[in-house]
Amino acid sequence: MTISEASKKLNESLLRLHEKREAGKISDMIIENLTGLSKTERLIHKEKELTKQQHQQLQDFTQQLLRHKPVQYVLHEAWFFGLKFYVDQNVLIPRPETEELVELILKQPDLNHPKILDVGCGSGCIAITLKKKLPAATIFGLDISAEALNISKKNASLNQVSIEFIKADILNLNKDIVFPDFDIIVSNPPYIRKSEASLMNLNVLNFEPHQALFVPDNNPLIFYKAIAAFSLKHLKKDGKLFFEINESLSNEIVSLLQSKGFSDIESKKDLYGKERIVSVSL
Repeated sequence: MTISEASKKLNESLLRLHEKREAGKISDMIIENLTGLSKTERLIHKEKELTKQQHQQLQDFTQQLLRHKPVQYVLHEAWFFGLKFYVDQNVLIPRPETEELVELILKQPDLNHPKILDVGCGSGCIAITLKKKLPAATIFGLDISAEALNISKKNASLNQVSIEFIKADILNLNKDIVFPDFDIIVSNPPYIRKSEASLMNLNVLNFEPHQALFVPDNNPLIFYKAIAAFSLKHLKKDGKLFFEINESLSNEIVSLLQSKGFSDIESKKDLYGKERIVSVSL
């Protein structure tokens, strides 16, 4: 089977699950990973035969994709802010909306030597990107999951940055952990109500970690409450808190932060026009 034939066959298989553009995008990612060739190089060498090993790998990749497994988990590879991250089913796949959260932080003035905490760091995409863009910053990443922290550490090494990682439950912090005061606290916490699960795509619902996705219907702001309370104790004067949010809970989150005494509350829409980011000052 040639590279051209492999690409065509994979694309046709993916059209069972995806619209044309998405199928083509996934097909390109798989064939590039398989061959190590760019799109231009694949056009030049389109009649080159796949090796037996490549052919077997393509079959395995295709089977996984047809079970709705996200291509990022199939390849153990995701891109965020132009940086490459290892991902598996212990961490969420980085999203474009979260890049907007990072962009907003990077636009803040006087970021000379800030101390920044990422609560629920997962793959480490927020913390690591901030360290890459702000090399003088001291960055901390906190997560309850040992598996997620191992992936964060792997990604920090992959991207050649130094991050202080802390294993802790923000809902029930160990009093023995000593935190410094931070200039910025950021979090993309679990925010999808369990009742919303039926509306989600199978590639998310069946593969991404539920611990990082869902909150109880009767207490959907549980993480925002805990992080806001933590921030009141550990944000410096004039420090800022940044959240990624469930757009349907925007008003409730703003009201919560107002009731806690935060000021300069701003809500920002993402590239899809949904209320997605809230920032506040102490």
